[in-house]
Amino acid sequence: MCASVKYSSRGPALIPRMKTKHRIYYITLFSVVLLGLIATGMFQFWPHSIESSPEWTLDRRSVHDAPLVKLPVSSPIPERGDLSCRMHTCFDVYRCGYNPKNRIKVYIYPLQRFVDEVGVPISSTGLSREYNDLLSAISDSDFYTDDVTRACLFVPSIDVLNQNSLRIRETAQALAMLPRWDKGMNHLLFNMLPGGPPDYNTALDVPRDRALLAGGGFSTWTYRQGYDVSIPVYSPLSAEVDLPEKQPGPRRYFILSSQTAIHREYRTELERLKEENGEALLLLDKCSNLSQGMASARKRCYKGQVYDYPQILQESSFCVVLRGARLGQATLSDVLQAGCVPVIMADSYILPFSEVLDWKRASVVIPEEKLPEMYTILKSIPHRQVEEMQRQARWFWEAYFRSMKAIGLTTLQIINDRIYPYAARTYEEWNNPPVVKWTSVNSPLFLPLIPPRSPGFTAVVLTYDRVESLFRVITEISKVPSLAKLLVVWNNQNKSPPEESLWPKIAVPLRVVRTKENKLSNRFFPFDEIETEAVLAIDDDIIMLTSDELQFGYEVWREFPDRLVGYPGRLHLWDHEMGKWKYESEWTNEVSMVLTGAAFYHKYFNYLYTYKMPGDIKNWVDAHMNCEDIAMNFLVANITGKAPIKVTPRKKFKCPECTAIDGLSLDQTHMVERSECINKFATVFGTMPLKVVEHRADPVLYKDDFPEKLKSFPNIGSL
Repeated sequence: MCASVKYSSRGPALIPRMKTKHRIYYITLFSVVLLGLIATGMFQFWPHSIESSPEWTLDRRSVHDAPLVKLPVSSPIPERGDLSCRMHTCFDVYRCGYNPKNRIKVYIYPLQRFVDEVGVPISSTGLSREYNDLLSAISDSDFYTDDVTRACLFVPSIDVLNQNSLRIRETAQALAMLPRWDKGMNHLLFNMLPGGPPDYNTALDVPRDRALLAGGGFSTWTYRQGYDVSIPVYSPLSAEVDLPEKQPGPRRYFILSSQTAIHREYRTELERLKEENGEALLLLDKCSNLSQGMASARKRCYKGQVYDYPQILQESSFCVVLRGARLGQATLSDVLQAGCVPVIMADSYILPFSEVLDWKRASVVIPEEKLPEMYTILKSIPHRQVEEMQRQARWFWEAYFRSMKAIGLTTLQIINDRIYPYAARTYEEWNNPPVVKWTSVNSPLFLPLIPPRSPGFTAVVLTYDRVESLFRVITEISKVPSLAKLLVVWNNQNKSPPEESLWPKIAVPLRVVRTKENKLSNRFFPFDEIETEAVLAIDDDIIMLTSDELQFGYEVWREFPDRLVGYPGRLHLWDHEMGKWKYESEWTNEVSMVLTGAAFYHKYFNYLYTYKMPGDIKNWVDAHMNCEDIAMNFLVANITGKAPIKVTPRKKFKCPECTAIDGLSLDQTHMVERSECINKFATVFGTMPLKVVEHRADPVLYKDDFPEKLKSFPNIGSL
């Protein structure tokens, strides 16, 4: 039978072979698809550990696909961190170079798995979720570059956030093997949990040569000011718990302590304060009677009563943050998120980002020995100030603490500001919430660089009919090298300006603008003839300023283009007897205004003065023919939040022959009205924006005993 089938025609013999071949093909294909579905399902539902966090690398490899690097026992070990390092000694700023955006470029090393000669990893946790988030944030930011030759700063992909998980010697050897290590020059390490038992050093124990350290527990002994960056200890609860912002104001408790592992002496003292002040103070501890399955990290207890953490923090005005085994505590982040004012008692602790953040606005720092007096100290703070601190605390968390991305990018911005100081963020930009910025202290200029010297400035001279004095002023100003144009605002409608042939012959364009009404505000009108950014407002009787003084004033303005930079200084004072503000023109050690009879400013403020001046201030000035200079000082101070800058020591400016008949400022009622101006303007603005300073700007070699030819500005008046 078999033989007949085998040796009959070829057709029947081939059919069984084709069926077998297709059967094997379809079974194989089905098996591959089934295995793929099973594998996908297992990946989706398998519990992910920190080590298997979302993928990050520049070439899209997973952590487990990263190449394995074995560390020979004889690998070099870096030196311990050099405590003398500063930006000018251990950081090569020339790597950063100049770029139009004034932004450093950061390179992240490709992921590698470092193991010793027997295959044991240098870290027990690998790449943590937190460090993965940090590297991802940097790689997605404008700081990142994948071109190692363009990099100014290098960030290793070696996770040293938690020293407890590291093998110190092997981690140091891995750092030294990085191809661009160069004794740690221009390398940045992030560490939040430094030290280990029993002493818990306040800085990372891993030898790191000259590398910068962004550390979460610095003390004054280990922090290299202006080099290292003090960062917060990230709280995982930030990602797990959504605390809606609570309006500032009185809370159920006055003081709350929520830390569970504080020193016995501190807890004893807190219990004593609790006995003295009763319900005003809530003293929480860890819970010992939780039911099965309840997360202890999210609960706090007091006498058997269970509270949700960190939600309970929102029920207190002040929250205690005491030092633990380490100076840096994640509790600080939880407290800020709750909008509770942190009461920080950790002697020698360098607060996070204290290089740029003004912690006095968001916290109360009390020496540890003053713990018994804590309640009395906090009670002395006015309610309104407490509300401002609550608001500021919450904003600090939102801007700088809420995620590893916020922490990492803030760190890079601080370093960036050191390298490009002329384009650095201002105090206001770091510390003022956006709501405040838009209403009172937001700078409108947005000038990324010092304005160029070449365009120069436009001098605007307001005049009425003092022709002789006017011509002398024009002649003197024309000697200033940076003068680009001279604009005369002729404010006399009853008399025509002199004929063109009578005017002084100067090297720059001279324009005369006739006004329709005699108003002091005309001097601040945004005339089309003003083409430069810098404006010099000057009266027609200011003839004693030399060309050196004027040129120096312009150079100072170029460095501070959002300020009023001027010569005559004045001060506002609070009259306690009268209960109101007073204008002071006597020579004092303080200045809060510079008069626009001789002052540089940005032309943007002409638009604000003319079209955006609050209330009826502009009309009041024109009606009283007084105080336009005070109004401009109020306007600029309110917009920028900054004080004016007085330049040079001169105090006398006007022509000796000018008399009371010639000028408005010598009228008997003039000084009285100027005090009235200050009080009226403060009422209209709803605040007193003027800032008092005790300094002025003089040329560097002004008083030095050097030959005059070595001084850039030799002719600076003494009075």
